[in-house]
Amino acid sequence: MNEIVKSEPRELAQADPMSMLQSAIDRGMSGEDLSKMMDLADRWEATQARKSFVRAMTAFKENPPTITKNKHVSYESRSGVMEYDHATHDHVCDTIGRCLSEHGITHRWTVAQDGDRVKVTCILTHVDGHSESVSMQSGADGSGGKNGIQAIGSAVTYLQRYTLQAITGMSAKDRDDDGKAAGKSLETITESQAADLQALIDEAKADKAGVLKYAKAGTLTEVLAEDFDKIVSLLRQKARGNA
Repeated sequence: MNEIVKSEPRELAQADPMSMLQSAIDRGMSGEDLSKMMDLADRWEATQARKSFVRAMTAFKENPPTITKNKHVSYESRSGVMEYDHATHDHVCDTIGRCLSEHGITHRWTVAQDGDRVKVTCILTHVDGHSESVSMQSGADGSGGKNGIQAIGSAVTYLQRYTLQAITGMSAKDRDDDGKAAGKSLETITESQAADLQALIDEAKADKAGVLKYAKAGTLTEVLAEDFDKIVSLLRQKARGNA
């Protein structure tokens, strides 16, 4: 008899909330108490799903895929020949998506537009139900003579690629280019960002030729994306100094 009494607490401790809920229903528990039990079951399942997601992402990061910059771009500009390598959208998605699926995780995106701004959210969902997301937004990419729809589509594609890389903690691996790029990305800013720079130049009453010389670019659209924030900061400082 004593052995039976001692074993009951251990059996209850090992029972999951769903089993306890079914047992409560079978015993005719009150509606209020059943509601509390259902809330407990929901919280327990959410916790277990979150743990499963963390385990899956840990396994993913232990043996992550390699994303190579699989496309080379070369074109003539006023400042000379511009060349850079980058990872294409389909290559990034196929590489990361295939590895995620091996660990029971899928990815998808939602897209929202507010005026000339596009917001893309990448969502990772584990088979047990837990999801996590990250969002980025930008203006439409009107570079290269794109029409309105193409400019939006280009921005969406760009944001999809980078949100997927951000939420998985992945980045593209540089190809060997004989040191020509010195490890520097040659991706240029968008038409919208160029317009922002022009507005700041006007506001700061800055010398546009001097800005372009500093950026080593022939036009504002040839300013390197990685230099954009620094130039914006300098122009804002100058604008404040003029105020």
